[in-house]
Amino acid sequence: MERGVGEEVARGVELLVRQVSHWQQPRWSAAAAAGNVSRADLVHRLVQEIANLAADAEGQPRRVVPRLDNDLALPDQLRVVTADLLAADASEEALTRAATEVAATRAAL
Repeated sequence: MERGVGEEVARGVELLVRQVSHWQQPRWSAAAAAGNVSRADLVHRLVQEIANLAADAEGQPRRVVPRLDNDLALPDQLRVVTADLLAADASEEALTRAATEVAATRAAL
C-alpha cells in the first residue's frame, strides 16, 4: 500500500465524519448540494464504493452494504469500510480513487 495515499484516504474520511457525525435526521434527509439525492444517499453511495474497492483489493466478491433505517449510522459504516480498505493490500490506484470519492462527497454535502 502506498502510505501517503492511504493516509490521504484516512484523513479525508476523518474530516467527512467530523463534518456529518453531529447531524440529526432532517439534515441527513436534505438534498445534497450536488445532484438530486439526499445527503444520506450520497454518503451511502460512498460507503458502497469504498466497500467495493476493499472487496476488490481482498480478492473477495462485492457485497451490498445494507442501507440501515437510521442514517445516523452512516459515519460508523464509513469508518468500518475505510478500515477494511486500508487493511487490505489495496493498490495505489484504488486508494487514489477512494480519496477522490471522499473529497467529492465532502464537497457535494
